[in-house]
Formats: sequence, C-alpha cells, structure tokens
Amino acid sequence: MNKPIFPVFDPAALSQLSRQFNQSLNPQFLQQLGKVADANLFLDWINGAARNGNGATAASDFGDHGIALDPLVLEKLQAQYTQQLTSLWQDMLASRSPAIADRRFNATAWHDNPLYAFNAAAYLLNAQFLTAMVDALEAPPKVKRKIGFTVQQLIDAMAPSNFLATNPVAQQKIVETNGQSLTKGIAQLIADMQKGRVSQTDESAFEVGKDVATTAGAVVFENQLFQLIQYAPLTRKVYQRPLLIVPPCINKFYILDLQPQNSLVRYAVEQGHTVFLISWRNADESLGHATWDQYIDEAVIKSIQVVQDISGQDKINALGFCVGGTLLSTALAKLAAEKANPVASLTLLTAFLDFSDTGMLDVYIDDMQIRIREQAIGHGGLMPAREFASAFSSLRPNDLLWNYVESNYLKGEEPTPFDLLYWNADSTNLPGPMFCCYLRNMYLDNALRDPGRLTVHGTKIDLGKIDAPAFIYASREDHIVPWTSAYASTKLLNPNKPARNRFVLGASGHIAGVINPPARHKRSYWTNPKTGGDADSWLAAAVEHPGSWWTEWAEFLAQHAGKQVAAPRKSGNAKHDVIEPAPGRYVKVRAE
Repeated sequence: MNKPIFPVFDPAALSQLSRQFNQSLNPQFLQQLGKVADANLFLDWINGAARNGNGATAASDFGDHGIALDPLVLEKLQAQYTQQLTSLWQDMLASRSPAIADRRFNATAWHDNPLYAFNAAAYLLNAQFLTAMVDALEAPPKVKRKIGFTVQQLIDAMAPSNFLATNPVAQQKIVETNGQSLTKGIAQLIADMQKGRVSQTDESAFEVGKDVATTAGAVVFENQLFQLIQYAPLTRKVYQRPLLIVPPCINKFYILDLQPQNSLVRYAVEQGHTVFLISWRNADESLGHATWDQYIDEAVIKSIQVVQDISGQDKINALGFCVGGTLLSTALAKLAAEKANPVASLTLLTAFLDFSDTGMLDVYIDDMQIRIREQAIGHGGLMPAREFASAFSSLRPNDLLWNYVESNYLKGEEPTPFDLLYWNADSTNLPGPMFCCYLRNMYLDNALRDPGRLTVHGTKIDLGKIDAPAFIYASREDHIVPWTSAYASTKLLNPNKPARNRFVLGASGHIAGVINPPARHKRSYWTNPKTGGDADSWLAAAVEHPGSWWTEWAEFLAQHAGKQVAAPRKSGNAKHDVIEPAPGRYVKVRAE
C-alpha cells in the first residue's frame, strides 16, 4: 500500500490529533484568539444605518454614548465602497491583478491567482470602509477610541492570511512538504493550547541565568515582595554613589539584562557604576492581599535604605522603568514629605507620572471595568499574568498574534529564538489590591499628578517636592506610554527649577526604544535643553542625533555619581550578606 501523500490525512493520525485537540482546549487560549470585544454591537448599528439611510435614527440606540453619524457622510462612503468593489470585481473577471499594498500579502502566491488577489484586495477594501466609518463617527473621544480599537481587532482577526482555506502560501507549502507543514502546524497549535498562549519564539533556547539575565552579581537582601541584586564590578574603580534600578513589576527585570551585548545593566556596570536592582517576586496566593502602599514602603523605600547601608552613601542615583518609574517617584515623594532626600539624581524611562493620555491602554480603562476588577480581586486575589499578555498583544495583534498564527500553525514553521520575545512570554502575576489601586488612582483618577491628592500610608504625595535632577526618557512610537505623556513629567518634577530636568526622546517603541545599545549604531534620538513649553514645541526645536541615547544618559549619570573609588571586593556587607548568586530565585518563578 502506498503511503498517503499527506500524512496528516491518515485516519489513525487524524483520530489521534482530534483526541489531543479536544483534550487540550484551553479557555484562555481560545479567548486570546477570539476576543473581539463588542464589535457586533457596532456593526449591527452600521448595518442598521445602511438599511435606514438615517444615521441619526440608528444612533438613537446609542443615546447614552452620544454617538451619531451624518447620513450624507454615510451615503458618500457607501458610494465609494460600491465603486471600488465593482472595479475590483471587474479586474478579477479580466484576470487583472489589483494593487495590494500590505506586507501580509507580499508573497507571489497572493498575486498569481486572480481569486486570491481579489480576496486580499476585497478584505483590504472592507477594512478601509470600516475604518472610514469609525473615523466619520461623531462621538466622545474615549468612546470613539474604544469603537476604533474594537473594530480593528475584528479587522485584524478576519484577514484571509489567518485561515488555511484562504491562504494560498500555506496551501502551497502543504503541497511542497507532502503535508508535513500541516502536520507540524497542528502539533504546534495543540502544544500552544496546552500552554495557553501563542508561541512567539523558541522558548527552549533560553534559560534565565544562563542565556538571559547573565550579568554577574549576588542577591544581598530579600523579603516577601522582592530580592535586591548587587552586580559585581567590571572596572577597577567605581563611582562613589551607586545606582538603584526599579524595573516594572508587571514584567521580569531581565528586559534590562537580556544578553551581554544588549544589557543596560551591564552597560552601567561597564561605565563604572555599582548597580543594584530590584527583582520583583512573581505574586502567588500568599501575596494576594499586598497593596500599592506596601510596594512603596516595603519594596522601593526598603531597597533605597539597603543600598544606602551597603554603599555607605546618604545619596544614591535611582532609575525607574515604566511602572517602576511610577513606583520610584511615588516613594521619593513620600520620603520628601518625611524630610528625606536620598537621591542625587532620578532617571525615568518610558514612565507615567501624568496619566492624562494613556494611549491605547485607555480602551481597557473605565469606571465600570475597574469596578468589576475591584469586586473580583480588589480585596484579595491575583491579576493573572495571562491577562496582561493578552491585553498587550491586542495593542499590536498583527505583530504579536496573527503573524504567529500564520507561520506557526498554517505554515508549520518553528518560531526562531529571540531573547526579547522569550522575555515577553515570561509574564508575572500582580496582587489584586495593588493592581486595582494602581488602575483607579493612576489610570482613572490621575491622582498622582495633583499634589496631596494621593496618600501612601497616610502621607500626602507631592511629586514637586522631590529634590533631584531628572533624566526623563521617552520613545517616540511608544503605544503604552505616549511620549507626550512622559514629557508631561517635566511639569511635575522640579516645577520651580525646570533647568534640572533633561528630556530625551528616542526612536522606536516602548521596549525597542529603551533597549538600544550604542554598539549596534541603530536608530536615533532627539535632545533639546529647554523643557518649559509644550511637547510639540520641544520636538520642533529638538536636534536629532544618530545612534543610542544611552551615551547621553551615561554622561548625565556620571555628573551625579560622585568621585571614583576602588571597586568593592565583595557584595553586601556585614548586615546584608550574600543570599545567592544573581539572578536569584524570584525571577525564575513562572506564572503558568
């Protein structure tokens, strides 16, 4: 008997795969692939408006939301759509290939067959029509942004490249590999269902402490919330004042210490700084009642005190990245209210202090959604890591979800090793009370911006009382912390001494913009010493420089690091002895 051309069509193999598939169904995984929010509601309204020819009538269903659509605008959009669709249909009948300007359909297989070319072009036309409908809506900005986000999720999910029946490249690969690509794709789909997430990289290629988070050092303090790492010197002499790094607690710290060639931690050590870093504990049930105030007092302020004690310095330099910057600034404001000023300089990397514009994350933030969170986990429980991962992937679904669905499952390609994507998959849980406090007080109420409105264990917080020069970095294409929001920190820090604030804008996004080592000679950054005006005026007068902003930061940090002294021969001191080698136990705990 001849072997089947497509092994996956063998009845025994299909039966086995079917059993595995049914046993592996993971609700979180299916939710990640299928979540399109409330797009149906909006699309029903669009259909109703189209049938009635009366946007005002259709909008009455949304009276509470203040949504309307001008009937004349709708009529114009419909006429344009009909004309373009007719033209596409005529091109297909005449075997003319339409122009398809989308990288998802770059392969020749999409263009060689008129039917597939029409399918891709029609999809793009429909996407253009839906986007134009959203743009034409008259609605409050927040409501319009949510509608646009929801419709975009649906548009991205329905791309013909995401389905085997409409993807000629995947079909061609099945033929070329005698079905092996399909067999492998199904196996990878089942494996991902068991994990509950889409694999973005070959996770077996990395191990924390061996392949990433490799800078030498030791854990010199720990409590229930964090471990404190002190990194070993790489120079004979070091600056007198150490550097404390507070990374985001939403992710693992080693985004700042991936591999030697792209490690911000190692770079700082090579510049002659004694670097300490907080490694947050991946929260479990035992931390289910931890609060925002505890993270300030028992983690950030405690780490400052330990670094002061080990270094023997009253003043240290401090850096906060993303949420770590919000935590660090809050802690320093609390200490300032208590007449303490422990930092010689403050560095903030893509961090919010003013939450007036929270960018794309705003679609997940409103009073109702936060109330639901508060009822579920606000008094105890965990915010699961998988929900963070799904939310962040939804901000860039084509880059972080659907392209992997196509390559991993439809084409049967194995994900390539990539340290940053390995880190991205290594998510963390957060204590429910801490997370809910952060959402309500920062994202919803923007309380940190207003002096005295937010308190930590009864102490009123005023960012303007922090007495330290500040280096504020933002990434120009950041979709998590818009650069203009990071620039707003220049109004809150050193309000009476704006010259003490230094703002630097880097190219690229939230992560790639930050992790841009000088040796790679990539990207660029902008500087302008005057930060008194608005963000757009600052950028208009800024000077662009090729390469990495790290060199600008190194210069700033050196100015506030004190004199150089002999490098310490060992980590810790008599009071804070070495507990274990870096990167420690906490960072190796995975949230599965």
